[in-house]
Amino acid sequence: MSALRDALRDLSDDVFFDLLESEDAYLLVLDVPGVTLESLDVAVEEGRLVVNAEREKDRPGDYRYVEENRPVFVDLSLPLPDDASADAPSAEVDRGVLEINIPRRTTETTIDVTAPDRERSNDDVDAEPR
Repeated sequence: MSALRDALRDLSDDVFFDLLESEDAYLLVLDVPGVTLESLDVAVEEGRLVVNAEREKDRPGDYRYVEENRPVFVDLSLPLPDDASADAPSAEVDRGVLEINIPRRTTETTIDVTAPDRERSNDDVDAEPR
């Protein structure tokens, strides 16, 4: 089991997420209601995915809070999978849903093999076989 999956299982019940994976990438989807682009920070630091988000609350009119049951902050530090590439992750937030795409490193390395480009002279063409 990957360290990322284990860390996600250990999150508070207040954090709703989906983890998807393909051959090319991981996709972490987090519900962050009320979070805006300005109140969100996503980074990769020392092999960990760090998400800090703050939900802004507006209290209408003369109302006061009797009870608050929704977290205002999301503060996560999750280990990246061993095959994750920290070079080019991307993130998008739209209507309270944060999608973080983390590419996988390729496990195969293809090496292009070429032959030297030799010019054939007229002597090579006209020479008689021995």
